Amino acid sequence: MTAKIKPSKGVPYARIMGVGGYRPTRVVPNEEILKHIESSDEWIRSRSGIATRHWAGPEETVAVMSVEAAGKAIADAGISPEQIGGVIVSTVSHFKQTPAVATEIAHLIGAGKPAAFDISAGCAGFGYGLTLAKGMIADGSAEHVLVIGVERLSDLTDLEDRATAFLFGDGAGAVVVGPAEVPAIGPTVWGSEGDKSETIKQTVSWDVYRSETGVRFPAITQEGQAVFRWAVFEMAKVAQQALEAAGITSDDLDVFIPHQANMRIIDSMVKTLKLPEQVTVARDIETTGNTSAASIPLAMERLLATGQAKSGDTALVIGFGAGLVYAATVVTLP
Repeated sequence: MTAKIKPSKGVPYARIMGVGGYRPTRVVPNEEILKHIESSDEWIRSRSGIATRHWAGPEETVAVMSVEAAGKAIADAGISPEQIGGVIVSTVSHFKQTPAVATEIAHLIGAGKPAAFDISAGCAGFGYGLTLAKGMIADGSAEHVLVIGVERLSDLTDLEDRATAFLFGDGAGAVVVGPAEVPAIGPTVWGSEGDKSETIKQTVSWDVYRSETGVRFPAITQEGQAVFRWAVFEMAKVAQQALEAAGITSDDLDVFIPHQANMRIIDSMVKTLKLPEQVTVARDIETTGNTSAASIPLAMERLLATGQAKSGDTALVIGFGAGLVYAATVVTLP
């Protein structure tokens, strides 16, 4: 049978060309959280490693934060907005089901008419977006793709829930993905475990909230111990698979950037993976909190900005969260 469809004109490899981040101006210390729950600063720090988090003001919308992060990433990549052929936004806290906030962001940054869409993959969303961007470049449907993870989780936080009130923060992180001459984004190990979807969830669905009176505004809740065990033991296996898929070992790593869910989870994963001491580990959660899809690019941006990581470093990134979903890959830092 003769093929009638032309082959794609893409390139086999992709890389992260630039990174940018935005943290809201308001810094919220643990003391403010303690006005709503019976706990202590020591307990919060020991349970999560979090001392402060950033919460967005009314003007710091999902779109506004994304535009700020995107502008930095585009400048860091050394390209113009017109060269962006795709905009992928991972978020669970944009309250409009449609249209996708990606289309608004594409317009605000002056990107022309790129493919633009939102994805909902929780804390694994950045990894999902990175993989989709890589595919778009290989397919030839875009030469440069903007991947954004952004959250306003303060809107979905129940301040009276002692298990989660202190966890979440707001912010946006973005990267520009473009063509490469050598592999710079490894194969992605991703998946889901739907039988555990109840461990992290929204308290009530929007239709229930609309139809029932007296129902509290939806918030994010989770079964902390179940999530902890799953993240530490199962995600360490996924991280190891990502290393193997990239053809390297932990000794080849320079940087480890896990989803900033909990300091105890991060430290436990480092031990389980037996990472060498010279590997730099992102611990942005201490001052940023858990920003879900934004956490990996925000942590990446901070490591590069502070000199803890440098251009060309080999980094393992892994995101995991509601669903339960996960995505891990090895990348070369821009």
